Amino acid sequence: MTIRFLLFDLDETLYPRDAGVMQEIGQQIRRYIVREYGTTWEEADSLARRYHREYGTSMRGLLLNNDLDVERYLAFVHDLPLGLLQPNHALDALLAELPDEKVIFTNADRPHAERVLGQLGIRRHFDRIIDVVAVGYIPKPNLAAYTACLHLLGAQPAECVLIEDTGRNLAPAKQLGMTTVLVDGDPADPADYKIPTILELGPVVERIFRRQGDRVTG
Repeated sequence: MTIRFLLFDLDETLYPRDAGVMQEIGQQIRRYIVREYGTTWEEADSLARRYHREYGTSMRGLLLNNDLDVERYLAFVHDLPLGLLQPNHALDALLAELPDEKVIFTNADRPHAERVLGQLGIRRHFDRIIDVVAVGYIPKPNLAAYTACLHLLGAQPAECVLIEDTGRNLAPAKQLGMTTVLVDGDPADPADYKIPTILELGPVVERIFRRQGDRVTG
């Protein structure tokens, strides 16, 4: 089956971890819990960590257990400066060379994705953004998020390559039959391909397509 879609995670996949964006989002999540539920900071931190571990994201745990106003939550936790993200001309050139349709598949919401892509100067390369809202507020690594993404794309798993920085988010994709690429992740995490930065993706995509051609003609 021919690869049709390159699915990209957003945060800490398209830019380095040390940009600090996800760390600040984590702080915003805890500020939200303190403000809305009257907890201490320590309680908010414990709750956020537990929900992230058990549900994939703190948002999902709050939605299922704490009567969350999810739109207000998403707006609050993503209300942060992105000044440390600058246009990445090397990434722009790489994406321009990659084949097939490129899609963002993120646990964030679309406004945050639009801002990040705009800051990096790469918005033009992505035909679609599939955010957590589009998949019914079910985040990766819940299997339903991946099946919803595939449904929205009208795709089979074997037609997709998922590029992610988190091993546990790649596992369900691999289980379904997607090709998986781990970016700057734990070396122990299973993935079909592992690269230290997103800028190393080009040769990997070439290998994927070469192997696919071998299977078709072999």
